[in-house]
Amino acid sequence: MENRVVPYVNFKVRSRDAEGNYRWTYPTTADYFKGKRVVVFSLPGAFTPTCTNNQVPSFNAMYDEFTTRGIDSVYCVSVNDTFVMNAWAKSIGANKITFIPDGSAEFTEGMGMLVAKDNLGFGKRSWRYAMVVNDGVVEKFFEEPGRSDNFEEDPYGETTPENVLEYLTEKVANIG
Repeated sequence: MENRVVPYVNFKVRSRDAEGNYRWTYPTTADYFKGKRVVVFSLPGAFTPTCTNNQVPSFNAMYDEFTTRGIDSVYCVSVNDTFVMNAWAKSIGANKITFIPDGSAEFTEGMGMLVAKDNLGFGKRSWRYAMVVNDGVVEKFFEEPGRSDNFEEDPYGETTPENVLEYLTEKVANIG
């Protein structure tokens, strides 16, 4: 996955404007990635146990450590609509991460990470992965083992913020 360009997608986002009114915006992949070095993590679904209790809070808590290693933003992508993503972010107080709703799974499918989770009643969802993206190009890719349709487990180890941070720390050390 390294050195590939992230897929071009128009996302559908509902957010508040400067006056506090809700409005629709349609940011593209370019809006999120062009000219930036970001960490992206993707997960099976909002409000799910591993994602809510471990992954999102840890990335949110470690946000400042990412920025000191040259990261501009941290993004959470999930195959959920904007209303679910907004409610989830608010419910767990994840105020440093940008939540990107991939409700139609266009980005996830373009990344080759769309899997069936019908065995859990989820339908099509993202496999758990993380990546460092530099100006729209995948610099480093992390993926949980066992990617397949209707996988019985929900692995979480390779895509932890600690692993991503370790990569960034080593990269900074090797440059200096």
